[in-house]
Formats: sequence, C-alpha cells, structure tokens
Amino acid sequence: MKYVRVLLMVLAAIVFVAPASQAQGGGGGGRGRGGQMTALMANITLTADQQAKVDSITAAFREQRMALMPAGGGMGGMDSTTRAKMTEMTNKQYDDIRKVLTEEQAKVFDENRKNLPQGRRGGGTGER
Repeated sequence: MKYVRVLLMVLAAIVFVAPASQAQGGGGGGRGRGGQMTALMANITLTADQQAKVDSITAAFREQRMALMPAGGGMGGMDSTTRAKMTEMTNKQYDDIRKVLTEEQAKVFDENRKNLPQGRRGGGTGER
C-alpha cells in the first residue's frame, strides 16, 4: 500500500511539472500528454499572460483526467465510456486553450492539432 502511495505521489509530481515545461518548449518526444502539448504549441510564442492561462487550463483538466483514472493509474484498465469522457475532456481543453490565443496563433494551433497522431498509441484525441 505504501509503495502504491509513493508511486502515485511521484506520478502526480511528474504530471504537474511536465506540462509547464512542455508548454515552454522543454522536454522532448511526442509521446503522452506533455508531448501532445509540445506539438500543439509548436511555432507559437505565448505572452506571460497567455502562458499563465494555458497552464491554468492544463492543470484544471489534468485534475479532471486524474479523477477518471482507474485505481492502478494506467490507461490500460480504462473502459470505453471513460475513454470517451477523456477524449471529450481533451477536446474541451484544446478548445479552451484556443480561446486564449490570438487569431494568428489559433491558425497555427489548429494546424498543429490537425497534425497530431491519431489513435491510442500516438496519443491523438480522435475527433477533430
């Protein structure tokens, strides 16, 4: 039980720190949520105010997704209803982020979003 608690704390720390780093252009790779955010924000320079808003949106949706995760903490044990909710949440998150952007930034964001890999392995969200 203690091992699971420690593992969840480490996972939570990674989940909370990585997206802020990713949104600033840190980190690498195209896997997982952090990689998606990096891909979505490619070639977009945010103002400090925009960055704060995007970070806030990302954190709020991260908490919602964590609440839906199965007890084991992985996506593998998730049923199709929960996966659909996650996809819906991700699409809402992207829509909320888009509202923070200027018209020019939104065009780049839309193009980046269109080019995200589709399906479970690539981390795409399905519907566009």
